[in-house]
Order: sequence, then structure tokens, then C-alpha cells
Amino acid sequence: MVRVLVTGCLGRMGARIISMVRQTDGIELVAAVERAGHQKKGEDIGTQMGFGEIGVPVSDDICDCIDRCDVIIDFTNSAASMENVQAAKEHGKAIVIGSTGFSAGELDEIKTTCSSIRCVLAPNMSVGVNLLFKMLRDIAPLMKDDYDIEIIEAHHRHKKDAQSGTALKLAQVIANAVHRDLSKVGVFSRHGLIGARTDEEIGIQTIRGGDIVGEHTIIFAGIGERIEIAHKATNRDNFAKGAVKAALWICSQENGFYDMMDVLGLNKP
Repeated sequence: MVRVLVTGCLGRMGARIISMVRQTDGIELVAAVERAGHQKKGEDIGTQMGFGEIGVPVSDDICDCIDRCDVIIDFTNSAASMENVQAAKEHGKAIVIGSTGFSAGELDEIKTTCSSIRCVLAPNMSVGVNLLFKMLRDIAPLMKDDYDIEIIEAHHRHKKDAQSGTALKLAQVIANAVHRDLSKVGVFSRHGLIGARTDEEIGIQTIRGGDIVGEHTIIFAGIGERIEIAHKATNRDNFAKGAVKAALWICSQENGFYDMMDVLGLNKP
């Protein structure tokens, strides 16, 4: 039985992950963590979620309960995740990270830290989005010379980072496939008299509003035709299922840094 600690346990994703853990064989919730000073500290997470007491109190310090678990599932924010990675390293625990908004330097630090533990980090853990990554890796080289590439992402009004981690990953997958440097060709906003679009640029545009869970559309716009590939999430359960799948998978792997495509076997030749 895999023992899991969930951070951000009372947030949108944390609650769905806990619910999915309860529905999945071979894994059990042993600890639930919220931010320091949270008003629900000490209260039973099951009672808070409406399915009855389960003997797991909400903690506001990961180090108070980390020794109970085999793996941490972390959907918080970039700053909290950096602290949780350090805690995982200090206690020799595996960790699955679904937070987004990391800087390039923070990602490098996580990779270095996780060389001595087991870590899965992915901006999107749904099976569908990771199949999309693989599809784009295969087809983008066939499109690069004749089609302009644009990505449009839409999320709910409360999302704090832009562009989404998934949109940036999509752009990076495409850029790698067509041998372009995203830091040079990525265009993240357009306003005013900007001149004609260049052949090399990859546009990544953002929409925020309402309760949109997550939508990503990749457009290959040619002369006389347009190809659109889209993924639309209608609830958070696909992300939660992926996170639980990753937690079960990582516990049997060697130390190292992995992504969701490793979990799903999509990085194999």
C-alpha cells in the first residue's frame, strides 16, 4: 500500500486528489497539509470534505507529518513547491509536483534537488494533454515550413500565472520539434502597430474568465487552410487521476527526475 501526503489539501486540486485517492486501490491518504496558520488546522480532512472522519487531521507544517508517507502529491504554488521539494529531499520521500509558474532557475534547482530522490513534475497530468504533447512532437516537423503556429489557452478567473504551464510546455514541445529557440521566437502578447508576423514566431495567447477549467488550442495556419488541435478539460478529475497514477508509479522507480510522459510510457522510442 502506497501512503500519500497531499499538500494544498483544501484547495481545488487538493480536494479532488484526495477524493481520487479514496477511489483508487493500492494507495491511502495518511497526511493532509495546508499553508501555515490555516484556520482548519487540526480538523479532520474527511469531515472538512464531507465524507466523514477518517483520522487524518489537517496540518500546516509538512515536516510534522512527512515521515508517515511514501510520496507527496503537491499542487500548491511555485514558492510552496520549492519548500516541499526540499522537505522531500531531507526526508528521502518521493514527490509528484503539479504546480506551475516556476522560473527557469527554479526548474533547474528542482532538477538538481531531485537527483537524489524520485520526482515527477508535469504542468498537466491528464492523459489527453500528454498524448497531445506526443502528437505535436511527431507532426510539428511536418508543418513548420508552411504553417504559422499559434497557441491559445483559457483558464478560470482565479488562475494567477500566465501563460499556463501547459501552454508553455506545448510551445516548448513544438519549438524543440522544429528546432527553434522558444526564448527568441515566443510571442506572448500583441498590441499596437507590431508589423507583419515573422515565419519563425510561435504565439502563445492567454484568456482568463469565469470557471473555465482549462482549454488549449494549437493552430497551424496555412494559406487556404487551418488545422486546429484542441484539448478542453471540463472538470479537474483527469488531472487528479493522473496525479494519483504518477504517485503509484514513482514509488517503484529509481531516483531521478521524471515527467508525466515517462509515467504513461510516451517517451519510449
